Amino acid sequence: MRQKLLLHVCCAPDLTVPYLRLRRHYEVVAFFYNPNIHYDGEYMLRLGEAERLAELWGFELIRGEYMPQDWFAAVRGLEDEPEGGRRCRLCFRYRLERTARMASELGFEWFATTLTISPHKDVKAVNEAGERAAASYGVKYLRTEFRKRDGFRESVRISRLLRMYRQRYCGCVFSMR
Repeated sequence: MRQKLLLHVCCAPDLTVPYLRLRRHYEVVAFFYNPNIHYDGEYMLRLGEAERLAELWGFELIRGEYMPQDWFAAVRGLEDEPEGGRRCRLCFRYRLERTARMASELGFEWFATTLTISPHKDVKAVNEAGERAAASYGVKYLRTEFRKRDGFRESVRISRLLRMYRQRYCGCVFSMR
């Protein structure tokens, strides 16, 4: 029997390749948790695409709570940080802490994130945040770098083939600048 892995999902296009790679070794359950995404319409669009992919490919998707006010409180004082700076590292930590907690609550041994497929994310910072979160909740974090082996390019190809909405910013209002 394969071990269960909870996969944090930032968006459907970025979910494609990680899901396909991980399902070979794990029973993957996706977890859409992104209180950083603004505005509400953008959040619903991204969630809808993740739900569409889950239905199309036949996997379970858990919808995390959407409480952007809590995320804004967590990043208060970092609004003017450059993209990729301290605000982003805190955002990785914020979302992966919640994912680790959910994995622990649901009895998953492992969790991972789709964030490492993006060429715009600091993979080292993402993986460090995941490992810290894992230690806090007694679960294991799977270090990844999904953008390797043309992962990002393949995700673009698949999302075009499936006519998925592909956003032009990470999700937070500050990254729109």
